[in-house]
Amino acid sequence: MSATPGPLLGPAAAYDGLGLANVLSSVVRSLGVDLGPADVDPLQLPPAQRAVVVLVDGLGDELLRARSGHAPFLRRALGTPGAALRLQCGFPSTTATSMGTFGTGLPPGAHGLVGYQVLIPGEERLLNELSWDAGVDPYAWQPSETLFQRAAAAGVAVTRIGPHFFDGSGLTEAALRGGSFQGARDLDARVDRAVAAVRSARRSLVYLYWGDVDKAGHVFGCESPEWTTELERVDAELARLARLVPADTAIYVTADHGMVDVDHLHRINLEHDAELDAGVRLMGGEPRAPQLYVRPGATADVLATWRERIGDRGVVVAREQALDEGWFGRGAPRPAVVDRIGDVLVALTGELAIIDSRTMRPELMALLGLHGSITEAETAIPLLTFAPRDHERP
Repeated sequence: MSATPGPLLGPAAAYDGLGLANVLSSVVRSLGVDLGPADVDPLQLPPAQRAVVVLVDGLGDELLRARSGHAPFLRRALGTPGAALRLQCGFPSTTATSMGTFGTGLPPGAHGLVGYQVLIPGEERLLNELSWDAGVDPYAWQPSETLFQRAAAAGVAVTRIGPHFFDGSGLTEAALRGGSFQGARDLDARVDRAVAAVRSARRSLVYLYWGDVDKAGHVFGCESPEWTTELERVDAELARLARLVPADTAIYVTADHGMVDVDHLHRINLEHDAELDAGVRLMGGEPRAPQLYVRPGATADVLATWRERIGDRGVVVAREQALDEGWFGRGAPRPAVVDRIGDVLVALTGELAIIDSRTMRPELMALLGLHGSITEAETAIPLLTFAPRDHERP
């Protein structure tokens, strides 16, 4: 799915209703946990004794629907009235930010995970919020209680399942802390652990993460046979999960973002473009959604130059405009968060990406599938519901 101009996300809409921010909170409410007034729950998921939430990294709604013929189990939900919702993940449409939104139920301006790479205020360096940095305390960076913590405190048995190296990582501790963690490398092993965990307690919440759909899209492209093969594998394992969990278990399948392919001929390297580089001291964000930290007094010039060069291939705004328009959630961000956000934000909508070989790893610059911006292909995500006992149907 090549990046082309099309429907764009008004970022604030992702936090008000049908957005990733409401998925886990609605699941936790469905298990009987009191999170406050019920009228703030736009998803209104049906009550259940147990729930498994599967987050498939990179499984954008447009990609899933285009390739649903290769996913018979997931296609069943797509064809069932009320079982498939099209949600928005928010801005930027990137894993670290989406995990913060998913895990806390808060918009990025509140949880503070505002991009793939963001400025550490007071330091002239970027924090990669995906791989993290041992010098940054995840509890100080994101101090709000997570929904997993709130569920566990209410007596729900919470189990999180993912790769072993996620256990205790900076991003996990910042965005997804709470309950117990179980590591497993392969998807079939994670499904086995999920089945055992959900069976182990009468009232339970299991979270299962899988990242290889995203990996296939990044490396081979989201239109590639490799992407389709990985979707088929995920679909088969989720069907097995549904066969094995207790009948009173609800299963939810969602994602953190979508993806587009951007040919390497349509990339600008900031290192070799003196005009775009002028006034920029650091470029954070990522290739589809650069966040520019500019030199003192240079904001107006950087805005004018980037708007002229990007043209109709994207949107270029000052931080103040993005905050006013609710890109990171309505209302002012936490004071500690504001300076993490770029002075100038770029959201690319055409087939274009911006790289900087001075600061980006070659592996990142080589990726074909990208995300981070505000196109529907990047922001639209599914929420598929398999209600208790519904997954027992043939």
